[in-house]
Amino acid sequence: MDAIRTTSLTKYYGKSRGILDMNLTVEQGDFFGFIGPNGAGKSTTIRTLLGLIAPTSGYAQILGMDIARQREEILTRIGYMPSEASFYRNMRVKDVIRFSADLRRQDCRIEADHLCERLELDTHKKIRELSLGNRKKVSIVCALQHKPELCILDEPTSGLDPLMQREFYTILEERNQEGATIFVSSHILSEIQRYCRHAAVIREGCLLALDSTENLGHTDTKRVRLSGVGTPPDLPHIKDVQTEGSSVSFLYGGELHELLRTLAALPLTDVNITEPDLEEIFMHYYADTVTEKHVP
Repeated sequence: MDAIRTTSLTKYYGKSRGILDMNLTVEQGDFFGFIGPNGAGKSTTIRTLLGLIAPTSGYAQILGMDIARQREEILTRIGYMPSEASFYRNMRVKDVIRFSADLRRQDCRIEADHLCERLELDTHKKIRELSLGNRKKVSIVCALQHKPELCILDEPTSGLDPLMQREFYTILEERNQEGATIFVSSHILSEIQRYCRHAAVIREGCLLALDSTENLGHTDTKRVRLSGVGTPPDLPHIKDVQTEGSSVSFLYGGELHELLRTLAALPLTDVNITEPDLEEIFMHYYADTVTEKHVP
């Protein structure tokens, strides 16, 4: 059984697109990244999966259950962290966390205390007294305190400092090792590359790629850095050019022998050819001008 499976899932807001013909599969027990720039459709996909908004067409299952007919049962077995969580401003943190547990009819006090300690969250403060990062911590505890089978986390680390980001992902890795499926939506590709085993790329509501992060990182594109010349060589398939003094760096997607033959004729003092990181590889998905799609 898959943790998440969608078939031609589509959502329009009037005549403006949300997501288009989404076919996404996430296996149980996976640590999965959902990558895309702001406005790509990540949150729309998640909200549709959770039944917070109704799909225009298509079909989806979570943990083998239909998102339309079995929504309440689905919500009892997952943990959801929205990109922007809203809480009652005058409630204390400990009361918000307990209220979240009570909604699920579960006693989560031991796990909640453990998470608050690890995240260094002061539970006696009122929500209105918290910074963005600490409000994020409250959202993390509410999403994870009942130890869900599937964790769906939408842009979870915005507002967290680097040490808390590391601790947060350590907690997720521990949950994943215990058998939980982790689904993380993010536009920070370095996070996805570091922690996720599989990932999907979404742009303008369309799924562009779905594979292991290792396979997604293996392409014919190379990052080339040259010293001794201030401009890139006259070759096709060059993009993302960066210059600094007498050095130049660029992504090259053409034939390697053609690159080497051209470089041999240049007055270079140093050459470095490496595999690009995941962020560089995915840049071509986002480089074109984004246009709004409408219903025909």
